[in-house]
Amino acid sequence: MEPRINLMTNELGAKIGKRFANVSLVIQQSPLPKAAQELVMLRASQINGCGFCVDAHAKEAAAAGETAVRLNLVAAWRESTVFTEAERAALALAEEGTRLADAHHGVSDETWAQVRKHYDDDQIAALVYLVAISTRPTGSA
Repeated sequence: MEPRINLMTNELGAKIGKRFANVSLVIQQSPLPKAAQELVMLRASQINGCGFCVDAHAKEAAAAGETAVRLNLVAAWRESTVFTEAERAALALAEEGTRLADAHHGVSDETWAQVRKHYDDDQIAALVYLVAISTRPTGSA
């Protein structure tokens, strides 16, 4: 499919893109564990069906030390035993936050309680923004 617009060659699109990059940098520097960041970005990309993003996030996660077993099981994390309780809470938030349009309830109270159990306020802020920006365009639409 040919891109309909290249957001990086559009003046306003490029300005907005720079802001996204700044947000990404703040999240990377946050106390949210790097493994959780990588898993959330990968899962959101899988849900969104973005092959480019899935490939990029899988490679970034592998470079950060994620194992092939864990990367291969992200799509089936609910049936897997390789993720910690905290990572499972982050993955649940990623799914429910990414699928807001598919569900009438949004992020469930149960998922929010699990996130609260495992992460502090700064980590939760990073996690929420990470889910939000994981659905952003990669530079073209």
